[in-house]
Amino acid sequence: MKDKIFGVLQRVGRSFMLPIAILPVAGLFLGIGGSFTNETMLETYGLMSVMGPGTFINAILQVLNAAGSIVFDNLHIIFAMGVAIGMAKQEKEVAALSAAIAFFVMHATIGALITDFGAPDLSGATASVLGINSLQMGVFGGIIVGLGVAALHNKYYKIQLPQVLSFFSGTRFVPIISAAVYLVVGIAMYYIWPVIQNGINALGGFVLASGYAGTWLYGFIERALIPFGLHHVFYIPFWQTALGGTAMVNGVLVEGAQNIFFAELATPGIEHFSVEATRFMAGKFPLMIFGLPGAALALYRCAKPENRKAVGGLLLSAALTSMLTGITEPLEFTFLFVAPAMYVVHCIFAGASYMIMHILNVGVGLTFSGGLIDLTLFGIMQGNAKTSWLWIPVVGVVYFIVYYLVFSFMIKKFDYKTPGRDDSEIKLYTRADVNARKEGEAAAAQGGGDTALSREIMMGLGGKANISDVDCCITRLRCTVHDASKVDQQMLKNTGASGVICKGTGVQVVYGPRVSVIKSDLEAFLASPASNEDAPQAAATVAADSAPASTGAHVIASPLTGNVIPLEQVEDGVFSEKMVGDGFAVEPTDNQVYAPADCEVATVFGTKHAIGLTTTDGVELLIHLGIDTVQMNGAPFTIDVKEGDKLKKGDKIGSFDEKMIVEAGYRTVTPVVVTNSDVYTTFTLQKTGKVSAGDEVLTVE
Repeated sequence: MKDKIFGVLQRVGRSFMLPIAILPVAGLFLGIGGSFTNETMLETYGLMSVMGPGTFINAILQVLNAAGSIVFDNLHIIFAMGVAIGMAKQEKEVAALSAAIAFFVMHATIGALITDFGAPDLSGATASVLGINSLQMGVFGGIIVGLGVAALHNKYYKIQLPQVLSFFSGTRFVPIISAAVYLVVGIAMYYIWPVIQNGINALGGFVLASGYAGTWLYGFIERALIPFGLHHVFYIPFWQTALGGTAMVNGVLVEGAQNIFFAELATPGIEHFSVEATRFMAGKFPLMIFGLPGAALALYRCAKPENRKAVGGLLLSAALTSMLTGITEPLEFTFLFVAPAMYVVHCIFAGASYMIMHILNVGVGLTFSGGLIDLTLFGIMQGNAKTSWLWIPVVGVVYFIVYYLVFSFMIKKFDYKTPGRDDSEIKLYTRADVNARKEGEAAAAQGGGDTALSREIMMGLGGKANISDVDCCITRLRCTVHDASKVDQQMLKNTGASGVICKGTGVQVVYGPRVSVIKSDLEAFLASPASNEDAPQAAATVAADSAPASTGAHVIASPLTGNVIPLEQVEDGVFSEKMVGDGFAVEPTDNQVYAPADCEVATVFGTKHAIGLTTTDGVELLIHLGIDTVQMNGAPFTIDVKEGDKLKKGDKIGSFDEKMIVEAGYRTVTPVVVTNSDVYTTFTLQKTGKVSAGDEVLTVE
């Protein structure tokens, strides 16, 4: 459960990245537009005649200001759509549209209830949301919509409705169900959100009252969560909701530290930006522009002299990236990888940086990075009187020296193998390297797993980048690839597959009933950082476990009334070429399915189109109801048994809707296959043509 929650939080954090990625551009527009339309600044630098009100340049700058403001004013719906896109597995454009519809429906529902019953008795409870008088839910409202719609989308985007409603099947169903669900959510939120808002306000008040210690803790946690990819989940509520404070700016109640800063940036006459808001942002500047470059210098100086040239090029590039843009991964993950204790020290220093900026009343905000670009736009260009930005280089120089001295001491004292300190490969590390090592350690602790097999399948399909989709039926791994010419059929057969079928960009790899486990392992592997290494490795070929067959002849009856045909006459390469196993097929004239022998139900596939049985004398059977009917998602099938049930010959297994299958363009011919055929030598078809359910058809010896 812990791993599952952690995985979900990681996906949520990654889904925040799409809306967050918009902020630098919006901040750039707002920073330039807000700075050069500020009359105080223009008068200070003597630019009123060139860029003052009424000039052409001023008009352009006002447009930039408006273009930046509109993004920050509507982050709620941007997050709704962005999170839905990030969390959706497939058909992401449908998820985005559904999120927008759900967002409108939820707020329209709340607005109607406010009109009928009045607004909750809560300060700043209501706001205009895209022209709708609704509750002030801010970006939380967008996240609630995005996460919920993504869950609905992932569950229903392949749904098959009854024939009369088939037009609304699949992706068309998602916006319908999203609108219906969020009408109910809107009603619920009218009553629930005021309670939640009171809680957020109380928690925000506690955070603000925590003073400098709270600021240090915020900075420490924000850095500490970066290796886990959860820092976005942590800081976004502070930046975008009342957790980071509330303020009246230009007569409007604004929630969230970043929103407060940018609202003040766009408002003329602000004497000093709110430090209670920028306390959650300003601490990044000494860290990114000065501290981490100091750490880079320590790594360079501690490298062997003969390696410094190679190391210096890498570290200089990483240090400049940190200084200019605030992107710190190459440096942070390098010392996290080789010396986690250094990362702990880094987190402590990070918390201290936030706290010092708070103490010194520094009011510089940022879009997301904390590099020189943000410092220039939101600190230097706004003037020291409004931002106290001059403290940043003063503290930064001290940070550079401290990072250099402390990290140099730790590297030499504990002999950390930082880049260039030994003869190993000279490289900087990334999140993928750290995660891959964790996964390798976990796999070793658990005795390995199916990583090697999954890797070999991935390579056989042309590598991770060539794989578009992964699915399976009862016997086949069904994959879609971008370029069929990259598929290596022999490599796939070497993984234990009994056959490979390529049709256009569709690839079917036949593994038999164990395919569902193979599919799950492959999906998990493709989602892991280890799959980024497209280097072939030896596959751990896993042979299918077969129940030992008893001696003598075993007789299998027909499970259906109809016409028996040899398996070779089935117009499907997997069955006609006996890739799954030997047996026979029935063209049914009746829709009832019965047990062909005394047996136990081994597998009932989720889509109900296939059933695995094990007879009392060890024969493993697969009854595959129709060809390619897995695509129908179980709609035509009724299965009356479950896994583990013990059946006598002739007991009813289930039934199917023949008309629905045919009208959908599929065939009802049903292969009956012995999946452990390799343990038998003789298969004798006793009867072909017309049979009744229960008639003896196949003898296996």
